[in-house]
Amino acid sequence: MAFKPLHDRVLVRRIESDEKTKGGLIIPDTAKEKPAEGEIISVGEGARKDSGELIAPSVKAGDKILFGKWSGTEVQIDGEELLIMKESDILGIIA
Repeated sequence: MAFKPLHDRVLVRRIESDEKTKGGLIIPDTAKEKPAEGEIISVGEGARKDSGELIAPSVKAGDKILFGKWSGTEVQIDGEELLIMKESDILGIIA
């Protein structure tokens, strides 16, 4: 893939959740919510301060993250549905 986000944006692939509940019930596709977990595919170079100094991103490619339900913009790249979002939309890194 030859896509690099600009500034403080990141490219994220959603991580699909289980299709069963803990009790063993199968969740149909129509009742599923879109997952709020993802893996970072690519990271921009970072934001800039008013002085022009670069602020390095806190995340890197390969990090598993948690993000807000309505975060990001859905895009199709190479036939795959991905999200582009600002680094500030990321709630945390999953260890």
